[in-house]
Amino acid sequence: MLTKGDDYPLHQTSEPIAFAGTDRNFYDRYFFNGYSPDGSVFFAAAMGFYPQLGIVDASFCVLVDGVQHNLRASRRSGGERLDLSVGPISLEIDAPLEVITLRIAPNDGPLTAELTFSARHFPIEEPRFIRRNGTRLFMDYTRMTQNGFWSGRLSVDGRPIEVGDGWPGTRDRSWGVRPVGAREPQPPPEGNFSQFFWLWTPCNFADRSLFFHSNDDGEGSPWNRRAVIAGERGEQHFDAATFGIEWQPGTRRVARMTADLGGGRSLALTPTGPVFAMSGLGYTHPHWGHGLDHGPEPAVAHDSMAEAERAWGNPLAMHIQAFVTAELTDGGITHRGVGVLEQMFVGPHAPTRLTGLMEPAS
Repeated sequence: MLTKGDDYPLHQTSEPIAFAGTDRNFYDRYFFNGYSPDGSVFFAAAMGFYPQLGIVDASFCVLVDGVQHNLRASRRSGGERLDLSVGPISLEIDAPLEVITLRIAPNDGPLTAELTFSARHFPIEEPRFIRRNGTRLFMDYTRMTQNGFWSGRLSVDGRPIEVGDGWPGTRDRSWGVRPVGAREPQPPPEGNFSQFFWLWTPCNFADRSLFFHSNDDGEGSPWNRRAVIAGERGEQHFDAATFGIEWQPGTRRVARMTADLGGGRSLALTPTGPVFAMSGLGYTHPHWGHGLDHGPEPAVAHDSMAEAERAWGNPLAMHIQAFVTAELTDGGITHRGVGVLEQMFVGPHAPTRLTGLMEPAS
């Protein structure tokens, strides 16, 4: 099967571009977020390709005035990897690794947009994520992350919102293997994973960007952790960072997080605004999960989530991003900025006092 991608020097195997190895869970994905400097407007977008499943899906969400508006779309791909459009959602790579434009064409829902992301620095390549469940490969993917600034416009129910040149945000690209599409009919003999601890903190400061993430097991040992500062001195990596969490009472949501990066650098993050539910982008969504087939015709859907629907306890709001104010202390100087704290906590995590499957923190 030949496609447009075969005219570009992108092949990774002896097969045409349409074929990506043999694992049905292979995916190739874009993610974006952006926010006003005060956090009053938050938006996010994603687009995922699933070559073995023959599906491509996308989503765009805007959180404003306490309501999260969600647009989701899906279609069958026919193996084509270079058609970056799904329903009203499209991407244009203006300058690879530097500038990307996101467009939401007028549709029968409340959201439209034309937004351009301009990078602040070269992308950070995170350590490769590899996780096995017994003998079965659960995750094996590479991810690059990059902070930048947005410009353009969006509208919600006809209300225009100008996105100034100073609106910060983050994008990532990841590709490899992780669970996508319909559930596999035969789980591993050990059962499916019932523990997943995930923190990700892309932050924007005036003269630098900071990224910290951690995937931990139930005992608190990290199986993937890294802190990076990208600025005028290039990339500074901190492989031995540690963190602490204060919980919102009666929840598994972070009230405050601190991290010791090492080398006399420390980070403090405090959520200050409404939370964004990642289910708007398909994560853990029962109907619009990543790679699900919605039939031979393109599918588009819209819904919204009020603030109460994004409160702790709703399964669609267990995986969230929270706007945060950030303080980075470096050599006695404190830099103040803003960012996002992504969090998903399932199962136990001994250092932060999480027990059971979804019991609130003690």
